[in-house]
Amino acid sequence: MKIVLQRAADASVTVNDEVVGQINKGYVALVGVTHEDTEEDVNYLVNKTINLRIFEDENQKMNLSLKDIGGSVLSISQFTLYGDARKGRRPNFMQAAKPDYAEKLYEQYNQKLRAEGIEVETGQFGANMNVNLTNNGPVTMILESGR
Repeated sequence: MKIVLQRAADASVTVNDEVVGQINKGYVALVGVTHEDTEEDVNYLVNKTINLRIFEDENQKMNLSLKDIGGSVLSISQFTLYGDARKGRRPNFMQAAKPDYAEKLYEQYNQKLRAEGIEVETGQFGANMNVNLTNNGPVTMILESGR
């Protein structure tokens, strides 16, 4: 699994001109799933998402986690994170999981965040989405589960 975390002051996602998810302070999480990913990968990335200390404390040091600030997550499924553009001009997506499997692990990620007390808003799996955010910092981290 691969997640691009963007620290956001606010964010929203729109499908067919309708806002379907919106947060204030927290993360936009672009979530990609590959074939070999398991629930173990989900657990690892949920822990990282919640506990990664990249929010600033009173001394302007990145020392606070999502949980520390009471932040939210706008979670967006993103199969293109597994696009391979090394050859030719058109990327292939052979490493991206099939939609039914990817959606299962994507939903597990969201549910496990909620079980930890995190407010989670989402886009619509498989839809063409417009994501708007104010990237705070900007701070962007790439998390991978190690596969």
